[in-house]
Amino acid sequence: MLRAVLPTLLILAILMAGLWWGWLRPRLPDSAVVDAAYARPLPPPAGAMTVFHLGHSLVGQDMPAMLQQLAPIGHDYASQLGWGTTLKAHWEPDEGINGFEQMNDHPRYRPADTALRSGDYDAVILTEMVELTDAIRYFDSDRYFSKWAGLAREGRPDARVFLYETWHWLDDPDGWLSRLDRDLVELWENEILLRDLARNPDNPAHVIPVGQVLSRFVRALEAQGGVPGIDGPEALFGTDEQGRLDTIHMGDLGNYLIALTHYAVLYQSSPVGLPHQLNRADGSPAFAPSPEAARLMQEIVWQTVTSYPKTGVPQ
Repeated sequence: MLRAVLPTLLILAILMAGLWWGWLRPRLPDSAVVDAAYARPLPPPAGAMTVFHLGHSLVGQDMPAMLQQLAPIGHDYASQLGWGTTLKAHWEPDEGINGFEQMNDHPRYRPADTALRSGDYDAVILTEMVELTDAIRYFDSDRYFSKWAGLAREGRPDARVFLYETWHWLDDPDGWLSRLDRDLVELWENEILLRDLARNPDNPAHVIPVGQVLSRFVRALEAQGGVPGIDGPEALFGTDEQGRLDTIHMGDLGNYLIALTHYAVLYQSSPVGLPHQLNRADGSPAFAPSPEAARLMQEIVWQTVTSYPKTGVPQ
């Protein structure tokens, strides 16, 4: 008898799981809804901002410190990070955060739930782990993005929520540039950003399009045959303890480019002409790009954020 009933129970379980998944993952909004949501830019910030970064080692400690040095005096920030940490792991106390003690052993750490509930932050910047397809498939990226975004909005209704678009391994078998081209719409937008828009049509999150900046910058390098100090994307990345190329984590040059992108989106201001000799989070001098490289980085950043309405920057 039980053996005869099992197939029916299995079918019912699959159907219930599908209904549950559909409830958790709302349908993508119509293109007209999306266009309307991002047709009006965010108002320019009134001055220096307080920012909270939630994510992992592709945020790191040096990039937010560089952003502070580029930003107006008074810019302040805090963060909660981990190693390859999902938004779900940050939210669920039983999940555990790998590398928590190491990544948060600095004065800028603040528990994320406390920070967002406080209403202290003008902007909250969220990112998801990579491999992003795995995060979406197994760790409910869109739902936990909406949970964190909702907490930020509850703590402060005028808080600006941003999705930080990162990148994948430089040696990705599908091609690093190909992934940057494909993943923005297929994964970052359709699987995370726009699911949140479906839940919150009157309060859209926006994007810090670092992956797109990297793509444009590398293609500009290729077109020019490189610039002094940077011949290709490898120059942007760091090295491991053995001095080998780290194919996922940025070095000083990459962190500078990412900080420029955050600055341009947050402050809706061109980064052209900003300083390029900055310090790391520990106060030591960062390896600086050449003036020519810095200028190209700054120009590419501004071209990118002003040609992508989902940044919230006037186009």
